[in-house]
Amino acid sequence: MFSLKEGKLKKTILLLSIILVIFSATLAVSNHVSASNKIAVTIEEVSPFAYCCIKHKGPYTDMEKIINLLMPTMKSQNIYPQGPMISIYYNSPDEVEPAELEWEVGFPVTAQALPQTPLEKKLWEHKLVAVATHVGPYETTGETITSIYEWMEANNYEQDGPILGKFLSITSPDATAETAKTEIWIACKKSKTT
Repeated sequence: MFSLKEGKLKKTILLLSIILVIFSATLAVSNHVSASNKIAVTIEEVSPFAYCCIKHKGPYTDMEKIINLLMPTMKSQNIYPQGPMISIYYNSPDEVEPAELEWEVGFPVTAQALPQTPLEKKLWEHKLVAVATHVGPYETTGETITSIYEWMEANNYEQDGPILGKFLSITSPDATAETAKTEIWIACKKSKTT
């Protein structure tokens, strides 16, 4: 039989062993997650499409207000979405003050749609885009955009138009902020080599 001291020592060793196993498992899972969270970027050719939107100049905190205007206005004009909600960004907080940000929110629509003010019909004509899917809160899409820019630079592409976000999970009842999916497009072209 062990003395009290030997019993405490064995319990301490057992506890340290358990902690070491948990730490090792956590490290292995962490390494697996960081490897699997690497953003996959592809270059895609997309067909032009019509979309109905509301243009806005101001901070991104106005987005909810613009969406709340967009949806009932489209419905009142009998204009129905032909795909997920999109947002298009013409500049960024790195370039201008929040009050000077230019962006729009809308939906793809049929070519026959005839929106009236405050709605506007536009055509996405940028055929070549760098694409990646962001998983997580909408507020953190900047991380994915940065990863796309880094990939583009490493692969000799440069931006050639606005950034488009396609909200893939917005109508899903099971979506949470952590599982929300946003497909990000950056209009691009092959860089000229020197």
